[in-house]
Amino acid sequence: MKKIPVRQIAPANQDIHTQARFNIRKVGDITREGDLYHGLHRHDFNFILLIEEGQGSHEIDFVSYKVQDRSLFMLRPGQVHQLELKAGAKGYLLESHPRFYQAAGKEALLRLRKAWSKGYCRLSSQSFDRLHELLGKIYEEYIGKEEGFLDAIKANLDLFFIEFIRQSPDPKGSPLHTNSYSLERLEEFQDLLEKHIAENKQVSFYIQRMNLSAYQLNEVTRTTIGKTASEMINEQILLEGRRYLLGTTHQIKVVADLLGYEDVSYFIRFFKKHTGLTPEAYRAKFG
Repeated sequence: MKKIPVRQIAPANQDIHTQARFNIRKVGDITREGDLYHGLHRHDFNFILLIEEGQGSHEIDFVSYKVQDRSLFMLRPGQVHQLELKAGAKGYLLESHPRFYQAAGKEALLRLRKAWSKGYCRLSSQSFDRLHELLGKIYEEYIGKEEGFLDAIKANLDLFFIEFIRQSPDPKGSPLHTNSYSLERLEEFQDLLEKHIAENKQVSFYIQRMNLSAYQLNEVTRTTIGKTASEMINEQILLEGRRYLLGTTHQIKVVADLLGYEDVSYFIRFFKKHTGLTPEAYRAKFG
């Protein structure tokens, strides 16, 4: 049966240790000969796409965005997306293993988490120029491969994330409260959801794993993203459901089973309640 493919960083970088694997390319070199289209897939690496100019569409976890001049997209490993860029688009495409760049210190870690939580934004001319310049320096270091080039790349990534957090608007709205403790616990909860959602859909499982009370977990989720823990659980179920429905040819019964539902009718009712469509109708409309 069809599965959502998982892409890895280009083989050209396999001379570098896996955890240090890194790649940056000019978008213009990729789209010089024609349109670029990458169908539904996910990565095992971090992905940054900065568009200087160009048109197209980018769907990230089934949310569609219009590719425009001065737009920035950032994806974490595991996110599902598909990308279309029209010929002649310009910018930079950066890929890195999650362990290639690791923030040093709490402030840097907080800044990094804020950056990855945004996912997409369109930049002002001034903000774009600063970020574009930094990626240009990273590109030059990567191509030149002079003494200490990996350290220079990481140093410029530090500056890139600092500038991004300073300058970029957030179309989804900024987190309500972003102290390092709350973001750390939120990220821990999100990681647990991705790993255990098929077997565990109750808040009680997660608070036990995180050594928190239900009140404490809800306080974390409400103050960071304005949602309850139960709402986040439901969103994760729906996200995984969409991934199976649009990324595979599994029958609905199989999708329900993969999501941990013994009763397929219960899954159908849950899905329709939250999307307005049955799983079959959703697949027919968007597949």
